[in-house]
Amino acid sequence: MTAVTAPSDALRRLLDLLASGASTEQLAHVVVAARAEGALDAADLAALANAGELALRIRETLAEHRRREAQLVALFDTASELAALSEPDTVLRSIVRRARALLGVDVSYLSLNNEAEGKTYVRVSDGSVSAEFQQIVLGMGEGLGGLVAQTARPYATSDYFTDERFRHTRHIDSGVKDEGLTAILGVPLAIGSKVLGVLFASDRGTREFSADEVALLSSLADHAAIALDSANLLDQTRRAVAELNEANATIRAHNEAMERAEDAHDRLTDLVLRGGDLPDVAAAVAGVLHGALTVFDTEGAVLANSAEPARHDAAALAASRAAGRAVSTVSDSDTWVCSVQAGPELLGSLVLTGRTDLAGPDRRLFERAGVVTALLLMLRRSVVRAEDEVRGELLTDLLTAPGRNPRALLARGRRLGIDLAAPHAVLVVHTGDVSRRRLASAAARHATLVGVHAEEVVLLGAGDPGELARRVAADLGAVTGRPVTVGAAGPGAGPEALAAAHAEAARCVRALLALGRTGEGADMAGLGFLGQLLGDQADLGAFVRATLGPVLDYDERRGTELAATLRAYFASGAQLARTKDVLHVHVNTVVQRLERIASLLGEDWQAPDRALEIQLALRLHRLG
Repeated sequence: MTAVTAPSDALRRLLDLLASGASTEQLAHVVVAARAEGALDAADLAALANAGELALRIRETLAEHRRREAQLVALFDTASELAALSEPDTVLRSIVRRARALLGVDVSYLSLNNEAEGKTYVRVSDGSVSAEFQQIVLGMGEGLGGLVAQTARPYATSDYFTDERFRHTRHIDSGVKDEGLTAILGVPLAIGSKVLGVLFASDRGTREFSADEVALLSSLADHAAIALDSANLLDQTRRAVAELNEANATIRAHNEAMERAEDAHDRLTDLVLRGGDLPDVAAAVAGVLHGALTVFDTEGAVLANSAEPARHDAAALAASRAAGRAVSTVSDSDTWVCSVQAGPELLGSLVLTGRTDLAGPDRRLFERAGVVTALLLMLRRSVVRAEDEVRGELLTDLLTAPGRNPRALLARGRRLGIDLAAPHAVLVVHTGDVSRRRLASAAARHATLVGVHAEEVVLLGAGDPGELARRVAADLGAVTGRPVTVGAAGPGAGPEALAAAHAEAARCVRALLALGRTGEGADMAGLGFLGQLLGDQADLGAFVRATLGPVLDYDERRGTELAATLRAYFASGAQLARTKDVLHVHVNTVVQRLERIASLLGEDWQAPDRALEIQLALRLHRLG
């Protein structure tokens, strides 16, 4: 360093150092060096010392100005950054990060007040390593933060655990200790008189926070409160706009649903007025609801469907009937069931598939379709009852007085679309505890004309009587769950022939019941020789041929005596020894002939029923 030879040299050196931003030590060294050299007298040294002190004060003032300028720049940068943020969480993180950087502390954090609970929660932190500390909940007035939140005034402590100005609690002190904090400064985030929360700056060592630092953190908190309030308002506005858009969408969807419902109502009303039936309703409703619809009766039979029929769900139907509205099935979430009722009476059900959800308007439309279906079913029932009465009267007159006015009977049949002059099989249906009207309704699908006569269901149908009787017995038994016995006769053409066929069909039913063949269907031919005995038009020759034909043909072709052997065998009580004596042949010959008969008639020819028929046929053949 250059020696000091005059006071002016020392002053110049002080000014140069001050201009270059020298440290305090460098400025103080100028006075020390001049005193050590001894080149200046006491007065000059005193003046130089005063100049050094002035230089130090100027340096401190400049440093303070630079520090304030840096803080202002940081505050402006913070304000600009906060103004650009729109998400509340992003704003909070930026506030905490800036506070830690501006004050140069170890940890900064921010808590927000919950006015409803009267507590403040640590929301975000920067520099924190303790999970317990980050989850601290402060009651109003508890701890330093609770005191700031309650009083809306800044508080600072250089040693948290020895400071008695605020109320310590176990869980707060435990969290602060777990984080290792000692010095804490807290300032309120407030908009007017409303405190939003508290902004903290803290160190893990002892530290005195200056008034400038308190003011700086308070300024940052003021900026942050405004930015946070703006972000909250913007977030609320966004939510309000989203809710408004959702409400508008709901209104639009509701309006569209109402328009669909009105359109569907008009279409259904038009269908009913134009005489539409269940398939038309099913197609219309399926088209409006964008699904597939199936209409069931009370027994689960399909009455109409717009696509592949759905599965009948008795449990869902019971739930719909109990609730009085459409319900979703448990087994399939895209299937809905609605009971069809007329008051308390169940008429059937609707099943809609292909819809995972069924909103209010669509659900009401589905239920309205159930009302329309009930109306159609009641109308159909009225029509059916009227037709049944007319058809029943025709059937009664046909069977009780066929010869009174045959032409009138034929004309009445034609008006109902029935040609009584054409051949018809006549069937009599018998069952125990099933309603005759229900049985007649179920049998209608097999009949040209059906009704109840003499407490039995009678139907006229086309086809082979025996085959038709077996089919009707099986079908009605499956529908009712009860054994249904069906006797058949015919075919007959014209009133008198049909009446005679009815009498024979009634005898056939009685014969089936007497033989223990309940639940079967047959005609007289199907009863074997008993049918021949009971039938009005017994064909004995046909019975003989049906029973003994293979044996008679064999005898005729080969010149054998198998038929005579059969007569002798039965006449001898089915004993081989007596048979050989009657025929005057060896017993082996009898055995061989019987084996040939078994090959022609079947191995069961000696069964009691077959043996009886064969003996009767042998007697009739001998008479013939």
